[in-house]
Amino acid sequence: MPSPEPDLGPDLGEVIIEMTRNGPYLKCSAVHVATGLEVSALGPVAEPSGLERIALAKLKRALATR
Repeated sequence: MPSPEPDLGPDLGEVIIEMTRNGPYLKCSAVHVATGLEVSALGPVAEPSGLERIALAKLKRALATR
């Protein structure tokens, strides 16, 4: 279920976050709307907020290396 990230600061812009459950694992995808760049992170279902932070950090790093 896609949902926009509330506030990531003016430098990142709009980001769509999607969480997908597969058994005991959760996949968090983060898509940067302006560029279409997508990253994902996998982790336990019990830690969705931590997984979202990891995905956003990966997205920031990927945008910085572009």
